[in-house]
Amino acid sequence: MSDYPESEYPLQAETYRINGVCMEVHRILGRGFLEVVYKDALEYEFRNKKVPFAREVEYVVPYKDVILPHKFYADFVVYDQIILEVKAQKALPEEFDFQVLNYLAVSKCKIGLLVNFGDTSLKYRRLIL
Repeated sequence: MSDYPESEYPLQAETYRINGVCMEVHRILGRGFLEVVYKDALEYEFRNKKVPFAREVEYVVPYKDVILPHKFYADFVVYDQIILEVKAQKALPEEFDFQVLNYLAVSKCKIGLLVNFGDTSLKYRRLIL
């Protein structure tokens, strides 16, 4: 953990804990599975470690005076404030960053974590809206 003030690095302890759980899952499973396998393992670990989370959280998109018919589904919302988006790709193109930023905009969450289990080592990006 760093010595950055909370204003520069919000939810530092929580994101550190989430990253630790992700690293454990990657260490045990490695790469090569479908995203859903990693999500199942993360759900197991969050429950065992008593980390508060919700899986496949639905968000609507308001536009003017209507709610648009297309909805977003965030993989996880952890600690009621952090979007965790799970991928199992060879690389993380910039489009995934935009996906997480959209989730942050509609959810009003502070932090987004984009985690990729598809490489030899766990890769992640921390996004703030």
